[in-house]
Amino acid sequence: MKRSLGLALAIGLSLGLVANSAKASAQAPAAGGQAQATDKTAPSYDMKAQSVQDLQDMQKKFTSLAEAFPAAKMTWRPGDGVRSVAEIFLHTAGANYGIPGMMGVKAPEGFNGKTFEKSTTDKAKVVEELNKSFETAIAAVQGMTNADFAKPDKKLGPDANDGDVVYILVVHGHEMLGQAIAYARVNGVVPPWTEDALKKKAETK
Repeated sequence: MKRSLGLALAIGLSLGLVANSAKASAQAPAAGGQAQATDKTAPSYDMKAQSVQDLQDMQKKFTSLAEAFPAAKMTWRPGDGVRSVAEIFLHTAGANYGIPGMMGVKAPEGFNGKTFEKSTTDKAKVVEELNKSFETAIAAVQGMTNADFAKPDKKLGPDANDGDVVYILVVHGHEMLGQAIAYARVNGVVPPWTEDALKKKAETK
């Protein structure tokens, strides 16, 4: 319960900071007392395509990393009160449902965000849940129009929008991937994509 509230609070604070920062940037005068020029250049960055690409890449990395862990290590944790290996992966999967939920995306029937990350330590089940959650998150972003990214989310902040939610979804995934990699390294597990790169490097010598 505390972790769920903590995640919700963190997301809310992040959105507030994003919104307030954007608002302040728009209102603050430039150095030297001159007003900032309005940039009327058409956007050249496709957030939808990039977000989908990032999520697809993370799905491959998360699932391959989970598969690389010995089954017996699913319960390993770096200290008391810290998430275990399985909990790190399931926390990520749960957030893939919970964060899009702020845009009205429905989680699977029976999903309980309060208990999900402790729901299993079975390696095959953990990998399955990661795949299902990323597929849900990717489908949610793919189903958005460009206009949807600017859709206001007033409940999250005065200037917040669905684009902020997608941004947090991607950033959270990268943060958790970094933690999962650290867990792997401590346990002598080399990330599969790193192992592949090392093999290719050795073959070219």
